[in-house]
Amino acid sequence: MTETQIGLLVFPRMTQLDMTGPFEVFARIPDAKVHLVWKRPEPVVSDVGLTLVPTTTCADCPPLDVICIPGGPGQIDLMEDPEIIDFVRRQGERARYVTSVCTGALVLGAAGLLRGYKAATHWASMDNLEHFGATPTKVRVCVDRNRITGGGVTAGIDFGLVVARELAGQEAAEKIQLYMEYDPAPPFRSGAPDTAPPAVVAAFRAMAAPMLARRKEVTARVAEQLKSSSARA
Repeated sequence: MTETQIGLLVFPRMTQLDMTGPFEVFARIPDAKVHLVWKRPEPVVSDVGLTLVPTTTCADCPPLDVICIPGGPGQIDLMEDPEIIDFVRRQGERARYVTSVCTGALVLGAAGLLRGYKAATHWASMDNLEHFGATPTKVRVCVDRNRITGGGVTAGIDFGLVVARELAGQEAAEKIQLYMEYDPAPPFRSGAPDTAPPAVVAAFRAMAAPMLARRKEVTARVAEQLKSSSARA
């Protein structure tokens, strides 16, 4: 049987759980080969200091059946990185499934791969999706044809299981879930802005305000450039 080629982008200042949650699932899918892709083979450091080692480069990455873009603060720079956007666009145009977790969806958008699709991302950046012609969808995992997008950070595990079901069937996905003992029971109801205490939401927004403002600024600029390029084509 031919291996299913799955590629997860890794990059500086990414949120590692956006990638490692799905990776834990993907690596257990029968007949799947998982690649960690970056521009160069040297290690990258996540937004909280975890070092990750790519297994291949953009230039050497094989054609992917599944491309997955995680998010995190470093995602902002990716939207204006021609090498990464070209890689994502080329792989996404031929991949069986085009996917993301958290704000990785905005990289798909910057590559022109979400126009006309429903998509999910982190709750604090949901409105940015509209700049790329996507319909923001407030769900844990959004499936629209061959676009599968996960919400913020921990949604990557749910997302991974949905992709596993698409690739290998529900029984295989359920076995992976059981192996992982993924049966969440969080100690607090503060995992979403609708249920978290207002003071917690306000504190998060204040802490993240500079990053969110920069993300919005770059998103708007990239989206305008994308429109101009499309108009000239």
